[in-house]
Amino acid sequence: MVLCASIAAASCSACAQQADFNEVGKQMAIMLQNTHFARLNFDSKLSEKFLEDYLKDLDGVKLYFTQEDIDTLKAKYGDRLHTMLLEKESMPVAVEIYKLFQTRVNERVEFVEKLLKDDSFDFTKEEFVQRSRKDASWPKDKAEAEELWRKQIKEAVLSETLRREMLTKLAKEQGKPDPGKDDRDPKEKISLRYKRFQSSVNDVDDEDMANYFLSAVARTYDPHTDYMSDREMEQFKSAMKNELIGIGALLGAEEDGATKIMGIVVGGPADREGSLKLNDRVVAVDSLNTGKPEDMIDIMFMKIDKVVEYIRGKEGTSVALKVEPAGGAPGETKIIVIKREKVEIKDEQASGDVIEMKNSKGQPHRIGVLTLPSFYADFDEGTTRCSVDVERILRRMKDEKIDGLVLDLRGNGGGSLEEVRRMTGFFIPRGGPVVQVKNTMGVVQVKEADYSDPIYDGPMVVMTDKSSASASEILAGALQDFNRAVIVGESSTFGKGTVQQPMDISRMLPLFSVRNKAGALKVTIQKFYRPSGSSTQLDGVASDLVLPSLMDALDVGEAYLDNVLPHDRIRPASDFKPLPAEALFVPKLKELSQARVKENQDFSYVIEDVLKAKERIEANKVSLNLADREKELTESETQQRTRNSERRKRFSEIAANDKKTFRFFKLSLDDAESGAALPEYDPSAAQVDYMRRSKDEAAELDDTPDWPSGLDPVKRESLNILEDLVDLTQSGDVAGVIKK
Repeated sequence: MVLCASIAAASCSACAQQADFNEVGKQMAIMLQNTHFARLNFDSKLSEKFLEDYLKDLDGVKLYFTQEDIDTLKAKYGDRLHTMLLEKESMPVAVEIYKLFQTRVNERVEFVEKLLKDDSFDFTKEEFVQRSRKDASWPKDKAEAEELWRKQIKEAVLSETLRREMLTKLAKEQGKPDPGKDDRDPKEKISLRYKRFQSSVNDVDDEDMANYFLSAVARTYDPHTDYMSDREMEQFKSAMKNELIGIGALLGAEEDGATKIMGIVVGGPADREGSLKLNDRVVAVDSLNTGKPEDMIDIMFMKIDKVVEYIRGKEGTSVALKVEPAGGAPGETKIIVIKREKVEIKDEQASGDVIEMKNSKGQPHRIGVLTLPSFYADFDEGTTRCSVDVERILRRMKDEKIDGLVLDLRGNGGGSLEEVRRMTGFFIPRGGPVVQVKNTMGVVQVKEADYSDPIYDGPMVVMTDKSSASASEILAGALQDFNRAVIVGESSTFGKGTVQQPMDISRMLPLFSVRNKAGALKVTIQKFYRPSGSSTQLDGVASDLVLPSLMDALDVGEAYLDNVLPHDRIRPASDFKPLPAEALFVPKLKELSQARVKENQDFSYVIEDVLKAKERIEANKVSLNLADREKELTESETQQRTRNSERRKRFSEIAANDKKTFRFFKLSLDDAESGAALPEYDPSAAQVDYMRRSKDEAAELDDTPDWPSGLDPVKRESLNILEDLVDLTQSGDVAGVIKK
């Protein structure tokens, strides 16, 4: 699903022209050699990687190409792509390989159609498919490919059939409508799924094929160096500033080819216009709203990013959508015209809560919880900055006299380096090193906290997980190095210790060249290091207190990506003077936390799931035997029922106790400077969201009870750890030591 909005110019005659992608490829190759941190040898060995990565990008599951295809392409181009790039001859090769991929996709989908029509699928046989084909080989020839596909489609039919039976069973038991009663036959559903994929593969232009190939070339240097097409660059800028230009609707792809309205931003353009409804299906778009039927572009089976491109446009212009209304008569359509405007993505902004909670002795504490989904910043105008938003919330928390702070960086994939540098200064002394940055020449620059004085210097816990990356790791790493905060969460953060800079390729093209749609190179130019001198690359930031997590069983993190840069160390920053480690009481906090975790039933469930996940990953096979799969489902369902029965009773007791222990106050950006008392709320009750979303009837059959007071086990334990830290700090009389 994609939020439909962006900034783009309307169609014009000049847009019909676009840059010569052979020239773009040459200039990108030169830029990589001159600017990338690693300074790789641009030779035949790297050329082989270009080809390998391009093939892997197109066919990551290794089901479409055959080994015969791979061998032929390697023989023709394996050691030549680096010279072909520099000689402006790379695009014909990129197109040739992509055309072969299209041919193979069309052949496989044709074979899928034949299987679905002719094969009755014997589910009594003892057959298996691999759960993951990440390390598999390509099928050696067409015959082996078709055997693989026979099993893949057999598994898809079996899974869809079992899924539907399970939904029907759950709906009957719960007395709810069956979400699958009007659904298509499993075989028809799978057929449509592959037809949509086939359509997306075939519906490409020169810009798309250049994007696929040049992206593969760029990522050969490291996983975060990338070629970005014009549309991707606009999406990147919009994401960074948490503001989009569009209609404020969340789009989803339907299997039958339509684009479904999955969400509508509250107060956004579509919401205010009022005609577009949840679950409406968009089938055509007139991006200029000319009112002429011939200007309506059929978007059936079109990729979502292209649909978005047609709907987006300049602020103040209008777009016309041809819509099949949800619940309308078959074939009924209507035209809806919506004016494009700025849309704030408020659920991605910094936000806070103030929680009043009592410790084990009944003593009250006021705890601030600051949630930061990303380090966003408006690179163009500078009007949107996450550090400014965090400062507003933090100052209001200080006015509320909080005793401790939880900073939640879970899921925060990073963003602006300048924003994290400024924000770290909210918690450490002015002039303290935040991060060390080393360029390709080996020159190290220390970036220091330049904020006047710390805003908050009290007890602090930082929550992280495997998806906390880049700027999140800079902040968490600096606070850990300074012994300023206790890091709590999964075993480590993601491990992205590199800095990228977007560079406009059009500026490098020869004089008088067409520059439209040349795109940009987002290239790794630096590595960053913690104040202590350790890089976060690969290793990430290890948690002081590790809590059980299913993610630690999965291959998640920088270390599992291709072409990664190594971990290394440099000297500690010269002005690095950590605070006393004893002031954090980590050994005592660990002892207290481990005792709670050991008694926590939800963490016990996680540990059970981790062990099972590791067994499944190691086995790497899925049975195609109906009886075996039904047995697995029955065991899983029985386990879930047992857990949910236990949870309902336990959660009821926890919720009752929470009402005596907690009071929750919302602290949004609007609340931060209003001066009014913070509104009290119940986090377990349904809250007004920034977006109305379509109802997922299948998801509503999951009767797993919600976490009491909206506190998942990790967040609840983090609050307990902070409460321990507050108690130890106050009783140990070390507040003065921390401030020094």
